[in-house]
Amino acid sequence: MIREATPDDVPVILAMIGELAAYERAPEAAQATEPQLKEALFGPQPAAFALIAEDAGGPVGFALWFRNFSTWTGTHGVYLEDLYVRPEARGGGHGKALLAALARICVARGYQRFEWSVLDWNLSAIGFYKSLGALPQEEWTTYRLTGDALGRLASEA
Repeated sequence: MIREATPDDVPVILAMIGELAAYERAPEAAQATEPQLKEALFGPQPAAFALIAEDAGGPVGFALWFRNFSTWTGTHGVYLEDLYVRPEARGGGHGKALLAALARICVARGYQRFEWSVLDWNLSAIGFYKSLGALPQEEWTTYRLTGDALGRLASEA
């Protein structure tokens, strides 16, 4: 079953974010707090949204996403920030169900793009995404400013 997250799901979403960070070999990078996540998902101006995958035992996965915008199509899209299914639930169709639910959101709202990033070493995820018809955007390279570099640029006149 896939459902929209509620404020009561924040602790389990945060726990799964930590599990995902450990899987991606960067446990120290997961620094979000419950208050931050609650504000981002359920505050007066939500910055992100989440879906929960459940089985009989409760939550087993989540998808956290936000709207982006294409100046070329003139429409919003969905950017999937995190997709995670707990190891014991993998292979049960939860990941595909989460992606299908997000695809339905795109279609229902007239969004023309559904995008996400995947680590280049995560071959099982890459194979899974390709099996759905997703294509890598090989001509694009993602850049990121953080920390001191972000601060230096921000201080430029």
